[in-house]
Amino acid sequence: MELKKYLLIPILLLSGLLTDFTASAQQVPFYTPTPVNSRLRRREIRDSLLNHKHLQRAFIEFGITELAPFSLDRFIRHADFAQITWKTTGYNLNPAHWAWDNDPFQTNQFGHPYHGSLFYNAFRTNGYSFWQSVPAAFAGSYLWETFAESQPPAPNDFINTSFGGIVLGEMTYRMSNKIVNNHTRGFHRQMSEVVALLVSPTNGLNRILDGKWGRVSPNTLEVDSSKISAEFDLGYRKFNTGNQSLFGSNGQTGWYAHAKLLYGSRYQNFSKPFSNIIINAEVGKDDSTFLNTVSVYGSIAGWQLDTAETIKHLLVISANYDYIANSSFFYGGESVKANLYSQFVPFRKVKLSTQLSAGPILLAAIPSPYSDSGRNYDYGSGFGIGGGATLSLLDKFFFTANYRGGYSKTLNGSHSHYFLHSVSGEFSYMPIPHVSANIEPGYVTLEGNYRDHPEFNRNYPYVKISARWAVNIR
Repeated sequence: MELKKYLLIPILLLSGLLTDFTASAQQVPFYTPTPVNSRLRRREIRDSLLNHKHLQRAFIEFGITELAPFSLDRFIRHADFAQITWKTTGYNLNPAHWAWDNDPFQTNQFGHPYHGSLFYNAFRTNGYSFWQSVPAAFAGSYLWETFAESQPPAPNDFINTSFGGIVLGEMTYRMSNKIVNNHTRGFHRQMSEVVALLVSPTNGLNRILDGKWGRVSPNTLEVDSSKISAEFDLGYRKFNTGNQSLFGSNGQTGWYAHAKLLYGSRYQNFSKPFSNIIINAEVGKDDSTFLNTVSVYGSIAGWQLDTAETIKHLLVISANYDYIANSSFFYGGESVKANLYSQFVPFRKVKLSTQLSAGPILLAAIPSPYSDSGRNYDYGSGFGIGGGATLSLLDKFFFTANYRGGYSKTLNGSHSHYFLHSVSGEFSYMPIPHVSANIEPGYVTLEGNYRDHPEFNRNYPYVKISARWAVNIR
């Protein structure tokens, strides 16, 4: 879908549209308590009073989000699934008739979550809080599946549209607000308004309706206080497209670009949903798709766990969205995890950061050569774990190791279960502030166990070599 381009815009253009760049360390700074500022607290109260709710407009925009794509599908594209009747609607109202669909991977794992983000933002951009906007994603998904398609409602569409829509919706809402600086004027301001509109169309529309587009006015506390840091990589990668060594005949090589955005700090305001967001996106020379990776991590709630003066721990519950697609491997899923972050400073100029995570995989799309569903992937649920560590020496040398693993029991497709493992390491050297040279080797292993077919085991090794520019943004 062309809609996927919207999520690339904040990542690839944000550095040119936000002002006041400052120096950035490559790693998150060691935790220090944030003092209470009474002036900021008073401003937070004042800003909350200015956050008016527009219930009628929210419902109108929610309806447009349902009717506009339906009208396009039915009257312009003449899609079969949009030819609804009273009979199909009555059939879909029966919960016993729900059935998994066989739509393409990109439609199910990217198109539906993006559509869900529009349902969510119909209320979020009209003055409603995170939790108040969550039901809109579920309601929008149910109404679409039941009344806007002649096919039976699909459980995978409902989960992808609702949960994935919440994650992408809150991310695009916050990023679109961050892009626009209400103090600026001229061409820079107009361009930032346009990009913010593309990132979150509903938010951009409401800025026009409220007369905020291009108008100089005070920034809200959220825009002023939430910092963004970013890492932009450009380099060369090689990955395996078959079950061979990295340098086998099936290897794929070419340039790639990677962007990582960190919104807020995990050590501040961690009791507020999505006060900390981590976005990863990767594009590159590939024979299957230009957009290779989109992953979004959003904090839901956190608790500080202190043990010693130089050792700090933080427990965070997160909502996670993953989309990976290239000629070698593809995967899509949504999960909830408990993350334990720890930081240690044993010596001056020596820092160690660690992470442990575990939680349920709500729904995962995993490639399968034997799927009986008409797709080239199975749907399953399971449990995921992860861990990682970063060692910083002299603020110049950085060594990182990461592991992610998961077990998934197939819910629809072949009679099977899967084990998925991902291991990677990164070695970085920063000769001057903000700029580093990096090499990242790694591999992904997929083990499929089937009742009626032979086992399916695949290894996907890769290596990346890149130059990185790290910055803090406003």
